[in-house]
Amino acid sequence: MKLLVTGAAGYVGSVCAAVLLEHGHDVTVIDNLSTGNREAIPSGARFVEGDVKDCVDSVLSEGNFDAVLHFAARSLVGESVEMPEEYWHGNVATTLALLDSMVAHNVSNLVFSSTAATYGEPASVPITEDFPTAPTNPYGATKLSIDYAITSYAHAHGIGATSLRYFNVAGAYGSIGENREIETHLIPLILQVALGHREKIFIFGDDWPTADGTAVRDYIHIRDLADAHLLALESNEPGTHRIYNLGSDDGYSVKQVIEACRTVTGHPIPAEVAPRRAGDPAVLIASSEKIMRELHWNPTRTDLNTIVRDAWEFTRQLGERAHSAPRG
Repeated sequence: MKLLVTGAAGYVGSVCAAVLLEHGHDVTVIDNLSTGNREAIPSGARFVEGDVKDCVDSVLSEGNFDAVLHFAARSLVGESVEMPEEYWHGNVATTLALLDSMVAHNVSNLVFSSTAATYGEPASVPITEDFPTAPTNPYGATKLSIDYAITSYAHAHGIGATSLRYFNVAGAYGSIGENREIETHLIPLILQVALGHREKIFIFGDDWPTADGTAVRDYIHIRDLADAHLLALESNEPGTHRIYNLGSDDGYSVKQVIEACRTVTGHPIPAEVAPRRAGDPAVLIASSEKIMRELHWNPTRTDLNTIVRDAWEFTRQLGERAHSAPRG
């Protein structure tokens, strides 16, 4: 298939683009490089640099595109609270421009990278797709608004679409891993301690109502996540918008993640307990039963040590490249 992938200089988008190329697809990428890395874009993809809303109509007007996979978005929860206008314009307005262009150029297959943050703070876990949606920050609210827009466009214009909602993606795939200027994710932050780039890792609360007192989250390996996007792409049905959660159906506590990183890296990784952060729930775990049943998604890299080991290999290589780079 001839595919457009937005945001493929980012972590998730770049891995998905690489997997699509491996499956023989023709991939064009749009990314403005505001948060992504040019070197993460797979070499076999055609790259168009710019904002999606400015470039998408020109790209799709070339004709013969079969589908779009939409990853481009602003995605920092804290930033979305401080600068909501950047998220409503950058996420929602951009996606509306994309949908309009898809309709204008008869592209009727869409996979959207959504988030389980659309559910807010659930009353129970694991979260299933029929849970109420009540996002607690503008980031989650923009993603939920996009899901509503996709549903209406699908019904009105015959687009076959799938939104995939997930929490924590981790690990690496080959030479592609998490490499952000502003890092907020737990595993790469811990690995930065192992590399000596941070003195210690903070545990935000050790008095949560969990087995070891620290917050519990689920983690998905990036390659398993890419497989889910490929399954969605290949099974979309015209006029139908499906929503699937991607999760582990189980979770790991912060202490468990730190211990896994200590085991994999052989580094003691000092940790210090800090006060809880406002708005953090004790447990967030999503159920993947629906996508496993309907699309036969079968994640095979669910072991935490496997996820950490792949992330650590990428992080070490990244550190070595940075150390050997010419100075001045």
